[in-house]
Amino acid sequence: MNTPSFNIAAVERDTGLSKDVLRVWERRYGFPTPERDANGERCYPPDQVERLRLIKRLMDQGHRPGKLLGIPADELSQLMPRRQLRPPPATADLTELLALIKQHDAAGFQHAMQQRLARQGLQGFVQDTVAPLTEQVGAAWEDGSFEVFEEHLFTELTKRLLRQSISSLPAGHGPRLLLTSVPNEEHVLGLLMVETLFALEGADCIPLGPQMPLFDIARAARAHAADIVALSFSQAFPQRRIPGLLLQLRQALPANIELWVGGGGIARLSPLDGVLLLPGFAEALDALAAWRTAR
Repeated sequence: MNTPSFNIAAVERDTGLSKDVLRVWERRYGFPTPERDANGERCYPPDQVERLRLIKRLMDQGHRPGKLLGIPADELSQLMPRRQLRPPPATADLTELLALIKQHDAAGFQHAMQQRLARQGLQGFVQDTVAPLTEQVGAAWEDGSFEVFEEHLFTELTKRLLRQSISSLPAGHGPRLLLTSVPNEEHVLGLLMVETLFALEGADCIPLGPQMPLFDIARAARAHAADIVALSFSQAFPQRRIPGLLLQLRQALPANIELWVGGGGIARLSPLDGVLLLPGFAEALDALAAWRTAR
């Protein structure tokens, strides 16, 4: 039986490590050690790809690659920080939803989520189902009880349902909110959840999706005559990088465009001039109401 392998382009997409970095590490540190296919192209076995993925996560937490590449694979996982605050235990109904993902029952999960949406209403569904379920899935992925592909299944199915719900809402009347995330922030569910709540309140939401370069965020804000740029940072994003990115974007934006920031990644962030930090949905909705009152 043939062992699957990945070409260098696939490894770059999967790990977030560039082809140049992979080649330099191979030459300088002796890892990774790809094989060669019939055409002489690099082929990476799954265990090396998994190790590279873990190394990238540790780099994002501040570790230096030169040190990480010398650590045996079975010791790398011990360096991963553990959540100081674990999410609360899943309730019975959330446990059932998690089980459907673990059973790879996409149709069953979609049906159960649609039932909850109909029962709770869109705002209650976002706050009482999608948000806590997202925390549970993230914790399950972190402790190894969820596979990467299972986390991806949950994310894609939930994104689909939220987008369908947003598309059924009437057009907003203001303020004009541009929603996106910075480069290397791939998590989009937080953006979709807050977009849903803002759209329910009648805001005119302009979704750009994740990973927009800062310069392009500023250009888009001007082009769309946005009143507010809203960013989301997940807990996985390196917190030490956030203040610099926000200050850089704040300088690039016109003074009349507000910068709002939310998500689990800002929980311990200190206040920044010209940036409104919104640690939760309640604060986000309060900020929207305050913006309207001020105008």
